[in-house]
Amino acid sequence: MAGAVKAGSRPPWVGLAAAVWVQVAAGTAYTFPLYSHSLKSALGYNQQQLTMLGVANDIGENFGLVAGVLCNRLPPWFVLLVGAACCFLGFGTLWLAVSLTVSGLPYWLLWIALCIATNSSAWFGTGVLVTNMRNFPLSRGTVAGILKGYVGLSAAVYTGLYTGVLHNSSTKLLLFLTLGLPIISLAMMYFVRPCTPSLEEDRLEHGHFMFTQISSVFLGLYLLAYTILDDVLSLSDAIIYLLFSIMILFLLAPLAIPLKMTLFPATYKKNVASNTCSTSRLPAEDIDNKEPLLATASTNNLENLQEIDDASDVDMLLAEGEGAVKKKRRPKRGDDFELQEALIKADFWLLFMSYFLAVGSGVTVLNNLAQIGVALGIDDTTILLCLFSFCNFVGRIGGGSVSEYFVRSRMLPRPIWMACTQIVMVVAYLLYASALNGTLYTSTAMLGICYGVQFSVMVPTVSELFGLKHFGIFYNFMLLGNPLGAFFFSGLLAGYVYDKEAANQHPVSSTCLGPSCFRLTFLVLAGMCGLGTLLSIILSLCPSVDVRTLYAVFSYEELICNLSFLVSTRMSFEVPGGILWRWHCSFYMFHMMLFVDGFD
Repeated sequence: MAGAVKAGSRPPWVGLAAAVWVQVAAGTAYTFPLYSHSLKSALGYNQQQLTMLGVANDIGENFGLVAGVLCNRLPPWFVLLVGAACCFLGFGTLWLAVSLTVSGLPYWLLWIALCIATNSSAWFGTGVLVTNMRNFPLSRGTVAGILKGYVGLSAAVYTGLYTGVLHNSSTKLLLFLTLGLPIISLAMMYFVRPCTPSLEEDRLEHGHFMFTQISSVFLGLYLLAYTILDDVLSLSDAIIYLLFSIMILFLLAPLAIPLKMTLFPATYKKNVASNTCSTSRLPAEDIDNKEPLLATASTNNLENLQEIDDASDVDMLLAEGEGAVKKKRRPKRGDDFELQEALIKADFWLLFMSYFLAVGSGVTVLNNLAQIGVALGIDDTTILLCLFSFCNFVGRIGGGSVSEYFVRSRMLPRPIWMACTQIVMVVAYLLYASALNGTLYTSTAMLGICYGVQFSVMVPTVSELFGLKHFGIFYNFMLLGNPLGAFFFSGLLAGYVYDKEAANQHPVSSTCLGPSCFRLTFLVLAGMCGLGTLLSIILSLCPSVDVRTLYAVFSYEELICNLSFLVSTRMSFEVPGGILWRWHCSFYMFHMMLFVDGFD
């Protein structure tokens, strides 16, 4: 890609640090429980109308197919700019309605406005996730876990902002979403940009990711403690602002990595040099004059990550060696799929349905979390939201890291973690339905962790099955499971059951109290997650991608070095047209591919 930044340099890490802020801004859908009561009271809506607004909240957040298509054709800054415009237009309309600045706005207009407002999350998330997954292709699970983890933490960030700085004002929160988030997006646009990916194992890179993960964990613990402290004690404005400033410092922590690279460049360069391919195979006279002819570890990864339309050097070698371009074969798992090619694959629909059942049921609880707390006798439901947010974060960052470790070291398919967490989700829903004393917070924590794991496992699984070239499209297609789940489980089921029970209790009131308000909903959600568990197990048993080839850095590195040697010695063959050279390159390429693929 023209103008791409050198692999492994500071800009990718600056972009990752900027992506943290964009991902926090992308968590606007989690703010719905904070202002939903104001929509209900100020505009006189019943619970089913409110849950349908929750469906709009989830449709907007997860309808990112347009963003997925355009992210391959437009630079990341433009994708973020569209997200900022959605924030301003959508949340601005909601602010006008809740603040009664403009009265009499029809229900359908607010429904559309909420879709537009939360659709900013799709543009924000697609812009930074696709860019950073391509910038760090050898750490897909880790990167997905970190970035999706910060989205999970955003609920706690907004809760702290809402209860502390904004003094529980829904109007002020909507005004912040209208103006503050576009400002954050505009400030981060320059730093989120594609870079030439580093396809070499870097010992410092692992340490950098570990630092980012640890700092995010401390941020999550701090936010949880801050919310509880603010709820238990009456803090002064000065202390609240101080605590909020400390939170900002935690959010700035990932910038320490590029800052370290700036202050200690010699250490970094030494590490990079130790990880470059060995030159021992090259003739001595060519060592000083060699040039990096190939920048990636394989032709497949090159096309995936750089979106280069021109043929690479390796493509040219193969074409010349074969003598002609042969008919394109159908892609296999791990290759770059087009959407229409993936739609006929069973594992695509297994993954989608499993994700839909798990996340769709989880988002139903999230959208109704405030009403669930009130029905079970909780006065301050912001604690529930903060707890869910923190555990959601733990699930996202932990699920990404744990699945990354086991898929590399034990060849354990990632979907097996989806199955395990769905079993735990069944238990959580049964605890909700039983309404036993002391189980509300436990079941919320369990659900939050499992809900987060679904996201962080789905993201790298999609990239491993169907490639990175059109990852934005596949990722956003999978996200359609969220609004579909919200529509069926929340809008049609939870809202109907709640209003029916409320009418039985108080014919003139729309408020329902007691465990019966959501018991049937929880039992249905438990059954859906049981079905999702079965689908995840079937997906885990399907033939999977050989991660040895997908992440086999050393073997491809050997290939690069030896091909460089062949290119550097091309002119030494005294054969017209270089026929012998082409044959030798093709034979060597074939031999190395057999070695890397394990003769599969």
